Amino acid sequence: MRDRISLLGVRARGFHGVLPDEKRDGQDFVVDVVLHLDLAPAGASDDLERTVSYAEVGADVVARIEGPSLDLIESLAEQIAGDALARPLVRAVDVTVHKPSAPVGVPFGDVSVNVHRRREVPVVIALGANLGDSARTLQAAVDDLGDAVRGVRRAPFVTTEPVGGPDQPRYTNSVLVATTSLSPGELLERLHAVEARHGRVREVRWGARTLDLDLVQYGDPRDGSDVIRDAPELTLPHPRAHERGFVLQPWSRVDPEAVLRVGGEVRRVAELLAEVATDDIEEL
Repeated sequence: MRDRISLLGVRARGFHGVLPDEKRDGQDFVVDVVLHLDLAPAGASDDLERTVSYAEVGADVVARIEGPSLDLIESLAEQIAGDALARPLVRAVDVTVHKPSAPVGVPFGDVSVNVHRRREVPVVIALGANLGDSARTLQAAVDDLGDAVRGVRRAPFVTTEPVGGPDQPRYTNSVLVATTSLSPGELLERLHAVEARHGRVREVRWGARTLDLDLVQYGDPRDGSDVIRDAPELTLPHPRAHERGFVLQPWSRVDPEAVLRVGGEVRRVAELLAEVATDDIEEL
């Protein structure tokens, strides 16, 4: 993650430490916070809702410093990092807590601890291909994603008839569920790079293709952490996933408890599957 927001030198008085006089008299603490996030949407739109308010982050830091007494500044750093990662756009955070008046017992310039924490977000990716050895291509695509995704679980392959477009061979489809520390835009770039590596071209809409990778869902609708976006480059959740048996059927196989946001409602994928035609879906 190359983009970041840095908030340095946030100072407040707290009562953190193991010694009785530290808890009684208190001392000043200084905190640096570096947020890692994708700033391209905010830069393009000039919209505060597409970035993080550093004023709010600063207020969170002061509240933690002035909050209940802790023995260790390691614990304080962990709490501040957790607050930052609770903001949906933040992918990772660096927190440094300085304790300039620490009772070290020798001359010193500074005492600090630094923690780096990153968010792993659940994602759902649909895979499809109908040119060449499709099953082998789909498995190679999963491998090519590398460290862009973690904890990958892939559904069994299915074959389906094409939806729309010119006459073409049956598709091989699957769905993988995983986690990522990338932003939606960064993950989409990785998906497109893998498609290009396997010869994907976009010349005919709904035409035959060597590989198709669609980001279906980013985040978890159950706790409201899913990203909802309607932009030319990416719409989340995928606007047609709830209508596609070749997405819903393998998805329900790999994650029977999966849910998808449809409009303003969170629906179980198994229920959505019961509402679409699946006669043409065959497992390999």
